[in-house]
Amino acid sequence: MVLTPELLLLVAAGGVGVLHTVVPDHWVPIALIARQQRWTRAQTARRALIAGFGHVASTLVLGLGLWLAGVAFADRLGHVVSYVSSAALVAFGGWVALGALRELGANHESVQSELLEERRKRSLRTSLLLILGSSPMVEGIPLFLAAAKYGVALLALMASLLGVATMATYVVLCVSSAAGLRRMRFGALERYGEVFSGALIALIGAAFLFWPAI
Repeated sequence: MVLTPELLLLVAAGGVGVLHTVVPDHWVPIALIARQQRWTRAQTARRALIAGFGHVASTLVLGLGLWLAGVAFADRLGHVVSYVSSAALVAFGGWVALGALRELGANHESVQSELLEERRKRSLRTSLLLILGSSPMVEGIPLFLAAAKYGVALLALMASLLGVATMATYVVLCVSSAAGLRRMRFGALERYGEVFSGALIALIGAAFLFWPAI
């Protein structure tokens, strides 16, 4: 079979969706929070889908903006977005860890405290999905710029493949990892589970902030 440029671009779009998503700073935060907040498999899958959809949407929006503005800014803007998203993970992880430490020193028996805790969990979940979903796959953007000359149909098919590959990888990794973490028991350290989860998320963000990956 002869590989045409169009077919190569399609294969590359699907490959980028999978390979980019397996980087730990994408799925580990969701898996950790899923275990800590006892999300069901369905809840974890749904939130992984939301993050994956946001990831793809932000990539396509950024790609369109770069196409309109010119390719010259692609590399510079891509690095800025990567650093900002990593820094946001550091801040998010710190927020989770510090919030959990405050909880450990407070009395949570009142109804008001339970309502505040539920509100905090919703805010935490929303913030995490916004951070992960708003970070585009910068390395996938040149593929779409290269495919522009082949017409709208190819661009649409590439976007579909990128979306399916990204969201499917998100769901598989998040659900399977969260299930594996739920089977693990840490004894007395369970009390500090959210503190450790936040610290690990911040550490992952810091790693990708100082040593950017794909």
